[in-house]
Amino acid sequence: MSQPFSRFLHPFDVAHHPSLEPEVKRAILASWASDRSAVKDQPAMRKPPGARRAVPIDEVFAAMRSLDEPRTDSRPLQ
Repeated sequence: MSQPFSRFLHPFDVAHHPSLEPEVKRAILASWASDRSAVKDQPAMRKPPGARRAVPIDEVFAAMRSLDEPRTDSRPLQ
């Protein structure tokens, strides 16, 4: 995937994706959080190349933090 973030609409779509490894999720979200993805004249918004819309950086950080929360479902960790 050369631009994996382009297929996701929101950072939580990345964080909750069932088949992505945690390291991949972190890499994608880190690319969203990067200053390279900042929207011109709107530093609190991020829109990676290929993404359909901009999202607040706070939502990117919240999605990143959610990766550290304990799992609440019954599926085993892989």
